[in-house]
Amino acid sequence: MLQGCHTALITPLRDDGSVDSRGLEKLIEFQISSGIQGLLAVGTTGESPTLLWEEHNEVIERTCRLATDRCLAIAGTGSNSTREALAGTEHAAHVGAGAVLLVDPYYNGPSSLEIRREYVAPVAAEFPEIQVIPYIIPGRTGAKLEPEDLAIVAAAYANVATVKEATGDLANMARTRQLCGDGFSIMSGDDDLTVEMMRRDEIRAAGVISVMSNILPGPIQRLTELITRGEQGEADKLAAALQPLFGCVGIATEENSSRGPVVCKARNPVPIKALMSILGMPAGPCRRPLGKLTPSALGVLIEAARRVHASDASLLAPVAEFFGVDIDARLAAAGDVEGLAYGTYE
Repeated sequence: MLQGCHTALITPLRDDGSVDSRGLEKLIEFQISSGIQGLLAVGTTGESPTLLWEEHNEVIERTCRLATDRCLAIAGTGSNSTREALAGTEHAAHVGAGAVLLVDPYYNGPSSLEIRREYVAPVAAEFPEIQVIPYIIPGRTGAKLEPEDLAIVAAAYANVATVKEATGDLANMARTRQLCGDGFSIMSGDDDLTVEMMRRDEIRAAGVISVMSNILPGPIQRLTELITRGEQGEADKLAAALQPLFGCVGIATEENSSRGPVVCKARNPVPIKALMSILGMPAGPCRRPLGKLTPSALGVLIEAARRVHASDASLLAPVAEFFGVDIDARLAAAGDVEGLAYGTYE
């Protein structure tokens, strides 16, 4: 069973938009040195929608080569085409991935029955030696594998024993636990819901596949361990210190345009890559159509990072040590970092 913290890795890019392979290797080594339980390559955080398949396979292969026998290597192989998912999973299995993540097929909108029969089941049947992890995030995909169908496919295939749950619907999670039983692992797909999902007896999540663990792998792994051991006081203290950044996976701000106010939401991985750039970690830009933060969103992000650092300087200390940076100086100058925000809304 998956448990603890697994990081949904960003894919670092150079300024020209190409994959920064050396930067990726540094990030992987940082994660493993921090005691992470697993690494997910080329998920949504890794910009899977805009990587070419050759790049997709290269990032997975490099991650598996460095992670195998050190932590669990998970490959994002989901698609809105089962043929593509099968091909991606074949490559992932060949290069040593221990698991694959299958996001619900997006845009073409199959039913839950179709997701089970025409997507998850074919991959699980074709590759019984690899863990198959359905990833349920209807807010991005417009489709949803329901708990009933998840339970049916999990009962049929021993290698379907974990779900990444990002519905935000606690009742849906409880239904999954009820139908799938205690031997099934529910992993949080939302950093800010992890504590509640792990503590609720009707859900009993085992951990998180995290975005913010790109910069805080050790602290978030420790948080999951404290909750698992029932050390509630220490867990509450750590969760409170981390909370400002948990709320910054996506940042929504109201912006003023010449035609009136507009709600602008910077979605993952725009904020996390901006923060990593501020801290001096390999990150680079996002690929279009993702772009930059608004100035007000950048301000929200910087303030959250400063609050976390002020509450407990040890949380970001591993970043300083591994990447040789001065966290205080970089956060003080964060507003002057070029290229992270649009100059104006228009």
